[in-house]
Amino acid sequence: MLREIYLAGGCFWGLEAYLKKLPGVKKTQVGYANGRTEHPSYQDVCHRHTGHAETVKVTYQPEVLSLEVLLKAFFRVVDPTSENRQGWDIGTQYRSGIYYVDEEELPVIWQAIEAQKKRYTELIVTEVKPLQNFYAAEEYHQEYLEKNPRGYCHIHLGEADAFIQEEGLKDCAQEPELISDGAYEKPDEQILREQLTPLQYQVTQENGTEPPFQNEYDRHFKRGIYVDVTTGEPLFASGDKFQSGCGWPAFARPIAPEVLTEKLDTSYGMVRTEVRSRVGDAHLGHVFADGPAETGGLRYCINSAALRFVAYEDMEREGYGELKKLVK
Repeated sequence: MLREIYLAGGCFWGLEAYLKKLPGVKKTQVGYANGRTEHPSYQDVCHRHTGHAETVKVTYQPEVLSLEVLLKAFFRVVDPTSENRQGWDIGTQYRSGIYYVDEEELPVIWQAIEAQKKRYTELIVTEVKPLQNFYAAEEYHQEYLEKNPRGYCHIHLGEADAFIQEEGLKDCAQEPELISDGAYEKPDEQILREQLTPLQYQVTQENGTEPPFQNEYDRHFKRGIYVDVTTGEPLFASGDKFQSGCGWPAFARPIAPEVLTEKLDTSYGMVRTEVRSRVGDAHLGHVFADGPAETGGLRYCINSAALRFVAYEDMEREGYGELKKLVK
């Protein structure tokens, strides 16, 4: 049976990303809790004194991750003595708090607070209150650091990995990784030269760029996935593709963060972020921070020549059936 707890600990971008890494956390949602107004916007919370705290709604499996251990993980990255501040973020919306929906959890919560009193000589200011209200934050705030891997975070996310190892946590119910790098392999040089067109080879192997507006997928919006032309590894889903007017295919995000690698590119007198495929190490294009705000603000500008499109109706036949759930 899943349970819920609402945790506030500074900017919710970093806290959500940290908590999502814990085995047993099945779902998270960021929002605004225990304020004085209904349905506040981010601007309201930051500038109009609504009294809300930036909060993460955590849905977890108690048989995998007990509330005691979850709160221990919470206090690993949240300073309970810092009033209305975590990291560089200052304001009442950044206060720390534990907001519960079940009074039966209070003994465990107070036990966690008492443990913090033994760690610090300063006064513990973390709120412990029943959840009075919670309003989901705007979509671009949800899973923000997954959409913006280089985004601001006051929490070192590596602390989650250390905590998991120290506590010996393991999520036996966790779903297997859909896109494993072991399922794909980069062909040798000779095979690549035989399989790829001259343009595909130039783009993927020699960091080339195809002509804008004169490529296969610039205005292509059919339902399906786009895979690495060199290995077949899935890279992008059609639901994340948008018309940017740049002349090349544009995507808001990859199909999974791990399928791409990024490198600093200072060629041609510019400073850009190059995007390459994980297994094939193929040059794909670049990522820019001028995408739609509602989808995270990123624009993955990708060469059509680096991609192969697999239509939704062909995904099962081509071995991508497990990924159909990711195609909107």
